[in-house]
Amino acid sequence: MQDRLSTKLSEELQWRGFVNQMTYSDIAELDNGPISFYFGVDPSADSMTIGNLGAAMMVRHFIDHGHHAYLLVGGATGMIGDPDGKKDERNLKTLDEIAHNKAGIAAQYDQVFASKQFTVVDNFDWFSGINYLDFLRDVGKHIPLSQMLSRDFVQSRLGENGSGISYAEFSYSLIQGYDFLHLFREHSVTLQVCGADQWGNSLAGVDLIRRLEGGEAHVYSTPLIINKTTGMKFGKSEGGAIWLDTNKTSVYKFYQFWLNCDDQGVIDYIKIYTLLDKAAIEAIDENHQANPAARSAQKTLAREVTTLVHGQARCESVERVTAVLFNEANFSDLTNDDMTLLAAEIPIAVVGQTIREALVASGTCESGGEARRLIEAGAISLNGEKIIQDNAIDRPSLIKKGKNSFILVQ
Repeated sequence: MQDRLSTKLSEELQWRGFVNQMTYSDIAELDNGPISFYFGVDPSADSMTIGNLGAAMMVRHFIDHGHHAYLLVGGATGMIGDPDGKKDERNLKTLDEIAHNKAGIAAQYDQVFASKQFTVVDNFDWFSGINYLDFLRDVGKHIPLSQMLSRDFVQSRLGENGSGISYAEFSYSLIQGYDFLHLFREHSVTLQVCGADQWGNSLAGVDLIRRLEGGEAHVYSTPLIINKTTGMKFGKSEGGAIWLDTNKTSVYKFYQFWLNCDDQGVIDYIKIYTLLDKAAIEAIDENHQANPAARSAQKTLAREVTTLVHGQARCESVERVTAVLFNEANFSDLTNDDMTLLAAEIPIAVVGQTIREALVASGTCESGGEARRLIEAGAISLNGEKIIQDNAIDRPSLIKKGKNSFILVQ
């Protein structure tokens, strides 16, 4: 850890792959002294995804190198919804939905930035008291229409085959620009950090600060994270986005996502999503190159990110469960909490049933005849031991069919 913090921020960001576009003429300007900056997430959902987490990890490096973070939960912008990248108008959220989502995201900030100094702000706090006419006179008067029309999302929605755009969504970048102006005035914030997809919206604030305050402000963006194997945006699975909230993506599925990352990109993901220093990551890379089949890099990545987001106890629990499922540990090693975690992921049968009954009741086999044939063929194991005859199960156990089909008996 000391090695990471002894490196200049500009060097750290470049090595980890956090450099995209910036208004600074030289990235080394980030090393000149403490900067007050902000990073925002709109409460379109009650959780961040691992896409948001990638940008948040960049923010963590800014904090660790002495810069002061204002983490914005967009209660006001969330009422409109960011139109960037969307082909159609968003459905508006109710105030109750937005309040619920804000609380969820703020709690995740606390987890990811645990023990660090930062300030959470909500743009609803300053927009709720703004008079519409005053806003048009004091802010809207200073924004050229040509600048707003030039935004990519506006051009795509107004162009041929576009679905059109409402005045509300058209004005989104103006609202976001005012956030930057307000934070500049009230908290001396001079930098917005963001994902690459927010570059255009972020520039609106730089222009407002220059026009209304004669001040200098900057934007720094991080690239979108791409899966090198598929060429697609990183963070999607067959079931959709990977969320930080356990109600949307369980700890087990979260851990498994990282464990199954592609060999080509895993070291890049370790640089982005963990706080391991350069020496540690280079050693992991060397081991990975020597024996990629061992998946030591993926195991380290899964452990580090799951611990960061869900805590050490939950990470250790999911590691024990994973080890049991893949015959690397005994079922008897599992704790009651491990059993609860496992029960949410695989079919369940009841103690007292026979193995054949459990196979059918859980839906693993369609009929008793199929279950009997599998048992007699040695395709079923109980607590890691192959069985060849049907018996009643008298204690909590794990039935395994083939390589990847499991039943928890409890």
